[in-house]
Amino acid sequence: MAGTDINAVAEAARKVHDQIERVMVGKRSVAELLLVAILCDGHVLIEDVPGIGKTMLARCMSRSLGCTFRRVQFTPDLLPSDITGTHVFDQKTGDFVFRQGPVFTQVLLADEINRATPRTQSALLEAMDEKQVTADGESMALPKPFLVLATQNPIELEGTFPLPEAQLDRFLLRVRMGYPTEEEDAVILDRFMQDNPIEELASVLSAEDLVSLQAACRQVTVEADVREYMSKLTQASRNHPEIELGASPRAMLGLLHASQALAAIRGRSYVIPDDVKELVPAVFEHRISLQAQSNLRGDSVAAVLKEIVDSVAAPVEQQPAATAASGD
Repeated sequence: MAGTDINAVAEAARKVHDQIERVMVGKRSVAELLLVAILCDGHVLIEDVPGIGKTMLARCMSRSLGCTFRRVQFTPDLLPSDITGTHVFDQKTGDFVFRQGPVFTQVLLADEINRATPRTQSALLEAMDEKQVTADGESMALPKPFLVLATQNPIELEGTFPLPEAQLDRFLLRVRMGYPTEEEDAVILDRFMQDNPIEELASVLSAEDLVSLQAACRQVTVEADVREYMSKLTQASRNHPEIELGASPRAMLGLLHASQALAAIRGRSYVIPDDVKELVPAVFEHRISLQAQSNLRGDSVAAVLKEIVDSVAAPVEQQPAATAASGD
C-alpha cells in the first residue's frame, strides 16, 4: 500500500479526533473505535447507562464527517415502516409513491434500540447487511457510506426486547463509554457552562473522501501468520468449554478489517498482533454466549475472552518484507 494512502487515512483520523475532542472529553479511544467501524463500512452498538454522551458522540462523528444524520427513538409502538418508509397515495399523480424513512441517510442513530419490538428491530437487518431496503418487491440502495450507531441501556431491562444473536452479529463493534474521571468532570462543567460546542463543529471530511479512505484501508497488509492468529482466536472461542456460542466467520472477517483500519489510523501499512489483541473484545464480546452454568457462576464473557487471548500464542511481530523494502 502506498505511503501516501496511509498518510491520508492517518491525517483524516487526526482531524476527526481533533474535532470530536472539541466537544467530548476523555473519549478518544471510543471515538477511535467508531472511526475504525466507519472505515470498515461497519456498524456500532454503544452500550452504557443514560447520560454518558452516546447520542452526543454520534452527532459529533456525523458532523465531523459531513454525512447526513437521522435519529430514531426506538419505542414499543414503533413500526418497521416508521424506519424504512412506506408507499403513500399521491393525489396529484393518482398513484402510490414511496416515501423514504429515516434509514435513507448516511449515519443513522438508533437510540435505545432494545425498546422496540423484534419485528421493528428486524427492519434494520437488510439495511445493515445489504445496504438496501426492499418495499413491495422493489429494492432501493442506501446512501454511501451507511452506518448504524445503535445505543442501549444494559441496566434498565423492564419493557425492553434483547437483540437476537442474528442482529448482534450485524454489529461490527460493541463499545462502552464509561464514566468520566474527576478531572474530566471539571472540564465538562467548564466547557458546557454557556454554550454547547457541538453547534460550532464543521465537517473535516466529505462522504466522498470517506469512501476513498475505506478502500485504502482494505489495502493494508495482513501477513499469513497474523491471519492464522485471527483464525486460532476464532476457533478458541468456539471450542472453549465455557462458551455455548462462539465467534462466527462474520466476526472473524470483522476482526480482519477492523485491524486493517486501526493500523491505517495509526499510520501503519501492515497489521501487527497487538492490533488484533486490542480489537478482540470490541469485535467478539457481543457475539459470544456463555454456557448456562458459567452464567450461574457469575462468569463474564470479557474474562473468558481475556483467558483466550492470553492462551493463544501471538506471532512474533515483524515488519513485512515488502513494506520494509519500500521504506514505509
